[in-house]
Amino acid sequence: MRKLFYNGVIVTGEKGKIIKNGFIVVENGMIQTVESGDPRLSFHDIAERVNLNGHWVLPGLVNTHGHIGSTLLRGYGDDLPLDVWLKTKMWPMEGKFTEETIHAAASLAILEMQKSGTTTFLEMYHLHLETIAALVQQSGIRAVITRGMIGLCSYNEQEQKLTEAIHLSKSLKRFGDGRISTMLAPHAPYTCPPAFLEMIVLEAKKNNLPIHIHLSETAKEVNEHVEKYGKRPAIHLAELGVFDVHTLIAHGVHLDDEEFEVLANNRVAVSHNPISNLKLGSGIAKIPKMLSKNILVGLGTDSAASNNNLDMFQEMRMAALIHKGNLENATVVSAEEVLVMATKNGAKALALENIGVIQEGKEADFIVVDSQQPHLQPNDHVTSHIVYSASGADVLDVYVKGNCLVRNKQCLSLDEEKIIYEANRAFQNLLK
Repeated sequence: MRKLFYNGVIVTGEKGKIIKNGFIVVENGMIQTVESGDPRLSFHDIAERVNLNGHWVLPGLVNTHGHIGSTLLRGYGDDLPLDVWLKTKMWPMEGKFTEETIHAAASLAILEMQKSGTTTFLEMYHLHLETIAALVQQSGIRAVITRGMIGLCSYNEQEQKLTEAIHLSKSLKRFGDGRISTMLAPHAPYTCPPAFLEMIVLEAKKNNLPIHIHLSETAKEVNEHVEKYGKRPAIHLAELGVFDVHTLIAHGVHLDDEEFEVLANNRVAVSHNPISNLKLGSGIAKIPKMLSKNILVGLGTDSAASNNNLDMFQEMRMAALIHKGNLENATVVSAEEVLVMATKNGAKALALENIGVIQEGKEADFIVVDSQQPHLQPNDHVTSHIVYSASGADVLDVYVKGNCLVRNKQCLSLDEEKIIYEANRAFQNLLK
């Protein structure tokens, strides 16, 4: 099946490359042609044609860190530091979660992400992951699903969790028509003892799986790690072999210069979650320093419980602004750099080389943004407006593997009214 998308402004995801009056030919979910001009005569044999009406087309946004299973806790634990928030709000409430809770939460999150232009997300969670995978399959979105593992338990329990994670990496292959991949996900150095991390590394190498882990999110956890082990967390993980495989760390707020060198030398990727880090009072990651070291940086929202939304446009804007203000330097972290973080770099961080740019030979994951909105005028400054002015509400259409998931702001694969009703009902059941 071939499809022709024409009369659009194509923001390819390659830094600075924008194609005006552009068109895209998609065949069997893959991008066959990306060029400028009027293709209607030269591709007259393609029956399915979409007039983009001059709107902006950009790669689907890639959310590199989140916990969609906890979406129903949006607004439940505001204005608390991370350790208090986890111990008094998140973990006690999650202890009451059922499969119905997870289904409602994940459905709501996927709906929100699709409508706001996210086509790929990473999920780190520990409950009913096959339920989440089934929702990914139904919705048409793309996902990296990881079984989060806390190792503060017996050796037998550690083994059981790791066995579950390995089994998951194999069982999820039957879902999603190739749209689901997996990583091994130890929760964090402060919840995973060194011996458990070494077990995980061994299995990651044996099964050719990347690793995803929270790292240096707060100063408190870093200080406690140094007191306990005599070394900083990133240095310790490198010594334990964690970085011997492709690793994506979440946050990386409190890293020093030596740790930046370790990340750069080991090609460790970073998921920058600026809004969650601000809301939890964790601090501001040194992204300009990371970029100067050529460390691969993607963007993530973290969970709706700590953000409180999953709009990657807001994450882009915050990522571009916060470092300028923090360093009192308007030249750091440009709009172009942030857009690449949210697309091409995000895909690389998730070890997905077939998406992230609109380019021949890549899979056809892209979104269409309404360029006619008043706040996006004058419409010459496309990249600037996408990062500094647009929001997820400006997304008109969403495609994954060439399949339309959202058309004119209406989700085609999910029942929005039912999902919202069930989310509210599930939360009320939790309160009971």
